[in-house]
Amino acid sequence: MKRGVRLLRKSGLSSDVKLNNLRAFRADPLGHSHPQQYPQSPGPLAEPLGTPLTIREVAAIIGCSPWTVRQRYLSEGLPHHRLSRTGKLIFYRNQVIRWVLARQQKGGSL
Repeated sequence: MKRGVRLLRKSGLSSDVKLNNLRAFRADPLGHSHPQQYPQSPGPLAEPLGTPLTIREVAAIIGCSPWTVRQRYLSEGLPHHRLSRTGKLIFYRNQVIRWVLARQQKGGSL
């Protein structure tokens, strides 16, 4: 390195920065200083959805065939997620149960 010339690194720090100055920027480990921001248990969204189910498992819960689930109940609003345009359907247990209960309260048939 030539005398009087400061080279900048990609980080934007010059090469003559003292390491002792950088140690002052030590970050606290995640979750220790603010545990409410970093919960250790599953988040609040994990419980309301329930466990993921296949179309066969949903059919067993409702009491029909997978064909009926696909042809009838998806168009009637059964909550689901499609992994891709032609892909597998994913259902969540608590969403399916809430949907069934809501239809029963409205007087709809299953």
